Amino acid sequence: MDVTRTRIRRTALLTLAAASAASLVGCTAGAADQEGSPGEFDVLTVAASAAVTTWDPVTSFSTEALYLGNVYEPLLWKNADGAAEDFRPAIAESWETSEDGLTWTFHIREGVTFHDGEKLDADAVVASIEAARARAGASFIWAPLDTVEATDESTVVMHLSYSAPMDLVAASTYGAWIVSPKALEAAAADEQYFEAGIDAGTGPYTLKEYEPGEKVVLEAYDDYWDDAPHYEIVDIAITPDAVTAQQMLTAGEVDFATSVPLENVESVAQQTGSEIRTANSPFNYLALLNTTRPPLDDPLVRQALSYAVPYEDIIDVSALGYGTQSRTAVPKGIFPYSEDVPQYTQDLDRARELLAQAGHADGFSLELTYASENPTEARFVPLIKDAFAQIGVEVNVTAMLFNQQWEAAKADPASAQDIFVLYYWPTYSDAGSDNLYSLFHSSDVPFFNLSYWNSPEYDALIDEAGTLTGSDRDAAQATYEQAMQMLYEQAPALFLFDPQAVTVAPAGLTIGDFNENYPFTTFFKNIVPAA
Repeated sequence: MDVTRTRIRRTALLTLAAASAASLVGCTAGAADQEGSPGEFDVLTVAASAAVTTWDPVTSFSTEALYLGNVYEPLLWKNADGAAEDFRPAIAESWETSEDGLTWTFHIREGVTFHDGEKLDADAVVASIEAARARAGASFIWAPLDTVEATDESTVVMHLSYSAPMDLVAASTYGAWIVSPKALEAAAADEQYFEAGIDAGTGPYTLKEYEPGEKVVLEAYDDYWDDAPHYEIVDIAITPDAVTAQQMLTAGEVDFATSVPLENVESVAQQTGSEIRTANSPFNYLALLNTTRPPLDDPLVRQALSYAVPYEDIIDVSALGYGTQSRTAVPKGIFPYSEDVPQYTQDLDRARELLAQAGHADGFSLELTYASENPTEARFVPLIKDAFAQIGVEVNVTAMLFNQQWEAAKADPASAQDIFVLYYWPTYSDAGSDNLYSLFHSSDVPFFNLSYWNSPEYDALIDEAGTLTGSDRDAAQATYEQAMQMLYEQAPALFLFDPQAVTVAPAGLTIGDFNENYPFTTFFKNIVPAA
């Protein structure tokens, strides 16, 4: 792997995603007040926080995924944690891999058409994958792919340069949409082709109307290959401010809202007679420790700080209880998460013992930075500062824009911060090849490995697990767990918490469960009026 593939796009997404950590994915009971024939449910009204940076499904790498996941489809869908099957068919009806994980064969669904009238076949799938390899915002996910070919009208074969989990790649929310070849050709000639609101997917909805910064209107696709969506129209008001969305929701102006202030979840549920649901999310908060200089070059000191963190208080204060303590850097529900990976618990006496053992009984001072645009970090950083003060460690806190924080951290570890608070998530549902690799695998140029930790033993485990994931996932899991055990013992970061997704489920709507593999997408097909 090449760590330089790490997403620079994260700098653009962090502000947007930071808001999502302090908000909810939810619905109101607006539709519950409607009675009569099914025709009265033809329109679903929505307040959505997601901005549209592009309508190009290939280059998309931001929050427009909320809409694109209804218009386009990948080869496979990854099911939520706990489902009976890991994947379900989408454009591919079935698939298999060779024993060595180097050849993947996908059998393409017949009778599917794109919204522009083009027929879906194996050649169209190949064209989409080749376009993604060449210019996708997430083109790096296709790095293992050597060649891809259509062996007949309904069969696509991928040959890899090394074993990799192409089922996970093919189910990615970025860089894996299947797009009409005619539209791909037009976009190759004109990079602004899609921006007028053109769509060329196979999904249950088409893009009917778009007013930049104002509204998105989706319309049911009559020739959709699967069961038709219940709602004929989904009328979405782009509403970046969560308080405004809440007001629209409680006033009955919309049936559904994608973001409401987390602190108001209970009151909204009470006002609307709704149920509060929680689910895993792919998000993860951690604080990277600068391991290149004293005192943080000593694992005993890093362990002491890990024992000093008030984990439960952080979750209660910054996530209002809607979170789970991390098990290193792999979010709950995302491969290769494991309950067998140990956690630290707050133990100030043990923290003081370790500091004394390391020769720092009198304490020391540290410099901590966090992203000023992230309100969740702003809430929990003071808790860390106060807890560390109780073991004699003074923390000087600096809030700065994430871009500035990141650039300063990458410039020179010798002059960088001591503690870098980070909000992170994997691009697709493999936190081994992403979180565990990107955050802690050593490299000549640090990108998100801003603990600057260098462990050949850890690197070897991560590299080995990455080559096993496509051929022997159980062996990959076991190897990743060894690597996570090393992270626990060596403590190059403070592993804080995984925020949960919170849904306000209304009595008037039946909605599908939140899927942590597609956190930026609301699947309108899975929302129907309650019986």
